[in-house]
Amino acid sequence: MGAGTDEMESVRDELPAVARRRVRLALRAARDHAGLSQSEVAQRLGWSLSKLQRIELGEVTITPTDLRAALGLYGVADGEHTAALLDDARAARRERYWTAQEHREYLPPGLLQLMQFELRATVIRDYQIALMPGVLQTPASAEAHLGWFDESLTEDQRRVRHEVRLRRRRAVIEQENSPEYRVLLDESILWRAVGGQLTAADQFDDLARTAQRRNVQVRVLPMDVGTMMSASGAFVVLDLSDDPQDAVLYQEGYLWDQLVQDLDQVRYHRAIFERFWSKALDEDASQALILARAYDLRARIARAASAPDGVS
Repeated sequence: MGAGTDEMESVRDELPAVARRRVRLALRAARDHAGLSQSEVAQRLGWSLSKLQRIELGEVTITPTDLRAALGLYGVADGEHTAALLDDARAARRERYWTAQEHREYLPPGLLQLMQFELRATVIRDYQIALMPGVLQTPASAEAHLGWFDESLTEDQRRVRHEVRLRRRRAVIEQENSPEYRVLLDESILWRAVGGQLTAADQFDDLARTAQRRNVQVRVLPMDVGTMMSASGAFVVLDLSDDPQDAVLYQEGYLWDQLVQDLDQVRYHRAIFERFWSKALDEDASQALILARAYDLRARIARAASAPDGVS
């Protein structure tokens, strides 16, 4: 049985994806400290090389028995450290029981991991080129966005993703311990009336209100400034602590998504974000632009409603 929202928020130390990452990083660091290559470790433990590689990449979990064997080979003698890693290994293997069945069935794997790392994050940097970030979408806007996937997603997939977007909004934005959320929006997003003018106007008004929250910062990147950044694609960088190396990257396309833990990729995308964050309109100017766009859409709606038939 999957965890409910309140339960998920109370078990931050038992998040399977986060626990798996801690084990992966600890094992790789211990192997490096022991001066052993992956081939040497695999040979001495009687493992296949691919097994060790997949464990260190976080693609598979490790059993407590295998973890003890690896730590013994690496000369890790710290009892408390070993016990903590064994707890993490057990937590990582509870992924199937931690995640709701319909989420496993209808959500992409990258998003499933992202939802856990969002609960752990201290700072989230979110850059979007064409679409409003999912956690910022109003219910009507989320429905309109997901409606674009009418041929590639089933009705159940759209329903679950809609529910999850609204749930993620609570975790990322509205909880007392929500992370610092920095949003960088390409200006073109403000010129797309997704779901129609009224839905878009409501969305922009809601965005302006949300941007007033203490943990949320929203900046708009002018189109003539953001041209080069758009080549990087939309992405999210999640810092998991004050250590700049303790972070992950999430990327999403039309029919794919992935959570990337390669440190070089994380560093690159964080640097890109910070570079253009400084070039974007500041929070006040961005707020004014967002509200102006909402006002313009409502003016267009009012003008169309009051115009005589046949007159635009």
